[in-house]
Amino acid sequence: RFFSLAFFIISLNFIIFHIKKSPIYGDRFGEKYYMKKNGIPLAVPDVGEDELAEIKNVLSTGFLTEGKTTKEFENIVAEYLGVKHAIAVTSCTTALHTVLACLDIKGQEVLVPDYTYPATAEAVVLAGGIPVLTDVDIKSMNMTSDILDDTYDENMSVFVPVSWVGVPLEKGIYDKAKNLGLKCLEDAACSLGAKIGDDFVGKIADYSCFSFHPRKVITTGEGGMITTDDNEMADMCHSFKHFGAKGNSFETIGTNYKLSNVLSAIGLIQMKKIENIINDRIKKAKIYEDLLSKIEGIQPAYVGKNTRQTFQSYTCYVEKAGFRDKIRKGLADENIESQIGTYALHLEPAYRKMKKVGNLENSEKLYYNVLTLPLHKNLTLDDQSRICKTIQNILHD
Repeated sequence: RFFSLAFFIISLNFIIFHIKKSPIYGDRFGEKYYMKKNGIPLAVPDVGEDELAEIKNVLSTGFLTEGKTTKEFENIVAEYLGVKHAIAVTSCTTALHTVLACLDIKGQEVLVPDYTYPATAEAVVLAGGIPVLTDVDIKSMNMTSDILDDTYDENMSVFVPVSWVGVPLEKGIYDKAKNLGLKCLEDAACSLGAKIGDDFVGKIADYSCFSFHPRKVITTGEGGMITTDDNEMADMCHSFKHFGAKGNSFETIGTNYKLSNVLSAIGLIQMKKIENIINDRIKKAKIYEDLLSKIEGIQPAYVGKNTRQTFQSYTCYVEKAGFRDKIRKGLADENIESQIGTYALHLEPAYRKMKKVGNLENSEKLYYNVLTLPLHKNLTLDDQSRICKTIQNILHD
């Protein structure tokens, strides 16, 4: 047993060392990207020795599944956001599924933005609902109150807007939802730490779901969190992720969506860093804005009024038709990693037959023209200048 534990700790040290040194991590939307030495990666998770020490503390207890450490992680997130309840689960996808299952949406239509990662709509399907794809605003890339008003059906009970890449939803959409009698389940995967005025995203919607994937502002490797002030929903979600258990009996059918103490240990340390991480991203986003605003044919990332964005990703809009992918190729040739924004779901094979409202014109434009640039702790001013100079050369060659 001692040697097994020692081997595990040595392996963790090795992994964290290479995460810190390597420019490659995680998935690439199905793309294979092999970066040469001294390249500029898209993202680098901010993990190190403190996280490793906290993992070792958990390992020394011998209790690795969900327990005291996960509860501490839930408490620190709830306190940070100013909400009554935070329920840790295995991902944002399972967080969304949990809430939707507890809302019992079987057979119901649920509004989902077309411009999003498939997880948003998949969660609706997993819970037995019927996704209805709707358009987004071309600038904020989010659903708006006007879009909600135009696309909802009086038979709907819940909708799932996305505060994409850490851009908060407009405040009016929450008020509009209440006026329409809709519950708001916010896919806030990218938005932990974002604010509207003084209020954190995660406190404003009826229910919010966050992600701790390595590309997010803070990470646990994989993981998610549900936040709400609804006592009954919190109890239902807690039961659902524990196989439907309540006390000593199993009263409903549930799942095993528990977040282990090992991953929660990483989250505890990450939450201590979150404000520094966000402030660093904001500063670097401002540098991008200054550099890109001087280049004709590309719009810097959208910045909303009276909000704090997390800049989970730095996304800009390439106005010159057909040049987004040319820029991506040019950046790759310079050993600089980039990415699209996200997907227009109605163009993907699994979603083509799903119900949609309107022609989804903005979603499609964003799918073909949004460019995501590197943004992380290791990104330097020279890196950003080099990236923007490369873009300028491609646009104006």
